[in-house]
Amino acid sequence: MKAIVTYLIGTLLSLQLFSDEYAVVTNNSVESVTLGQIKALFLKKTGYLGNRAIVPVNLSSRNPIRVSFEKRVLHMSFNRLKSYWTKQHYLGHRPPISMKSQASVNAFIQKVDGSIGYMRLEKVANGMKIVYRWSD
Repeated sequence: MKAIVTYLIGTLLSLQLFSDEYAVVTNNSVESVTLGQIKALFLKKTGYLGNRAIVPVNLSSRNPIRVSFEKRVLHMSFNRLKSYWTKQHYLGHRPPISMKSQASVNAFIQKVDGSIGYMRLEKVANGMKIVYRWSD
């Protein structure tokens, strides 16, 4: 019995060590952001935190990191988001801008005050602020 428990604990720990970790990041111009505010910003329900304009940045639509972000942070599937943005289009609202790579998101966030995006934790550059973390 002890061997089984030891095996299970070891397996769980190894799964945790090899899980992918991600972060929602901003530059230092943004003080703090709650999970609810992150959702509202990426769904374009708001474009401000206090009196500061915020620019959300997505990765391309089928990027595995974006799929994880939509599932774990926004709690929405690809199809549900597609439907959401179709409706928003007819109301005159556009989705956040998309970039092809984490490097592009990283550069954009470092240069544009009030920007927010997401990437693998190990890709977060010095000077960026992690406001939310999740893992798969």
